[in-house]
Amino acid sequence: MKHVKGLKDIFGKDFEKIAGEQINLIKEISGHIEGINSKVEAMTQARRTANALKNTEEMAAAYCDKVKPYFDQIRYHADKLELLVDDEMWTLTKYRELLFTK
Repeated sequence: MKHVKGLKDIFGKDFEKIAGEQINLIKEISGHIEGINSKVEAMTQARRTANALKNTEEMAAAYCDKVKPYFDQIRYHADKLELLVDDEMWTLTKYRELLFTK
């Protein structure tokens, strides 16, 4: 099997100094993506639990108390990603752009 040189092989001990900012950015973006994915999964499970309730008032309370709180948590990570990802790579309308759309 042919050995493929990695960046560490190419830059040696200077790798961390040269690529440090890019690595930190990748870690930060990855953390926010993981935050969105895990919160969406948890919210979906909370929604399924709420939907299984037969009493309408209990279902409404479950949505209010158990499902809705995930909205802000997911929104936090999405807002952070909007600031980190270049506009050309972010194909969706950003929240700040929605505020000024006529």
